[in-house]
Amino acid sequence: MNDLAPLLTPEGRALLDEVRGTAPADELAVATRLRRGHPAGLVSATLGQARLRQRAAAKFGAEDAERMFFTPNGVEQSTRASVAAYRAERLRALGVTSVADLCCGIGGDAIALARAGIRVLAVDRDPLTAAAARANADALGLAGLIDVREADVTEVDTAAYDAVFVDPARRGGRGRIFDPEAYSPPLSWAVRAALKAPHAALKVAPGIPHEAVPAEAEAEWISDGGDVKEAVLWFGTAPGAVRATLLPGPRSLLGRGLPDPEVRSVGRYLYEPDGAVIRAHLVAEAAEELDGGLIDPTIAYVTADALRATPYATAYEITDQLPFNVKKLKALLREREVGILTVKKRGSAVEPEELRRKALPKPQGPHSLTVFLTRVAGAPTMLLGRPAGLT
Repeated sequence: MNDLAPLLTPEGRALLDEVRGTAPADELAVATRLRRGHPAGLVSATLGQARLRQRAAAKFGAEDAERMFFTPNGVEQSTRASVAAYRAERLRALGVTSVADLCCGIGGDAIALARAGIRVLAVDRDPLTAAAARANADALGLAGLIDVREADVTEVDTAAYDAVFVDPARRGGRGRIFDPEAYSPPLSWAVRAALKAPHAALKVAPGIPHEAVPAEAEAEWISDGGDVKEAVLWFGTAPGAVRATLLPGPRSLLGRGLPDPEVRSVGRYLYEPDGAVIRAHLVAEAAEELDGGLIDPTIAYVTADALRATPYATAYEITDQLPFNVKKLKALLREREVGILTVKKRGSAVEPEELRRKALPKPQGPHSLTVFLTRVAGAPTMLLGRPAGLT
């Protein structure tokens, strides 16, 4: 069933409340029971929606997800609520009071904007998706601030709005789309739409090439809890600026055009920069804060002799530096009674799970260890250590 309308009826809403929290193993029994008194199609749609709500809780939080309506693509492509809230706050701080949200999906960004007190025109050309956005605005008590319109975004007049937000589709029939001009709509169209407004934010994939960033835009890479979520091109802020923003916080590292850090021998500490810092090409800025250097000119690991607190990298204390050799690693793990092995890699073709299986076929004891598979001065190397500050 592709129509949300039956789920919005009193019968549909009551069924959604009844199936809330149903475990996958219990679905068949629940469906059999409910079909005795309700249409089979409605029961299937209700259980499907319950599954989507459970998946969506990771992005929207359980409280909101249990009241919202989703499509499979909507759950997959929606912005995490914490990231959407951060962007909405940036727009509010710019003095924006109204936004045209183009390609609004099921309304996640529109919800964040409305909660920041911003009036939103939410546009999507897909009827089911627009219906979900409308239902979500109503379910969360935000219908007064969110006007949902089913339309082609390229035909919408945004002149009456302070800002434009565009979230182009970046998935097709074959999966993720990496070419910005293959987005729907293409990045070039989104940039033209952005330049017509006083302010704009374009959500793009974090892997966007830096050379594809327009000169008029500020480029920001955002991570949440250490995971890179997206890049945003801002217009009407600071053209040419580059920043990495870490959530929660937010904490932002601004680019200053620093040259690449010098290469040093491995010191006592190894710092693994946050993914947003790496994507933004701001490892040099992070290294300067740490008074550190690189272990290899092509590897984004920073080394230093002193332990310094930083939100932009995770610190590890290095105890051993060895040429890559599985047998030596296995013997060392046995000698040190290691039962938990964490494998990280950068610049190595070895798969972490494969190495873990070969080097530690079974736990050897109560201790834990982290091994970095990388290159040091061009040579395949294993760096062994533990998170700094832990015993």
